[in-house]
Amino acid sequence: MSLTQLKTAIEERIGNVQGKAATLNQLGLIYANKGEVEQAMALYNQSLEISERIGDVKTKAATLHKLGMIYADKGEVDEAIALFNQSLEITECIGDVQTKAVTLQCLEYLRQQRGSG
Repeated sequence: MSLTQLKTAIEERIGNVQGKAATLNQLGLIYANKGEVEQAMALYNQSLEISERIGDVKTKAATLHKLGMIYADKGEVDEAIALFNQSLEITECIGDVQTKAVTLQCLEYLRQQRGSG
């Protein structure tokens, strides 16, 4: 068991669901960076479910963005755009300008790709 997986198990045991959602999000990033896309998506979806359930909109926005990146990499542009738009809506509401800026960049890139393809 990795240190991150141990942290997730501890957070679950003590009822820190917000911490669990954030840790699952980070685990998803690790798996995505390793090229293990299906595992990353499963972890992101777990994080998304928890963050939606507890109303953690910042983690939800970040997770939607990361899922959008995976779909974009897979060439599923429409799904990626839909996820980025969901993330963008949240980041605008909560004033998360950093995630908003990166998401806008991704959306513009995908729109350019779609237009030239």
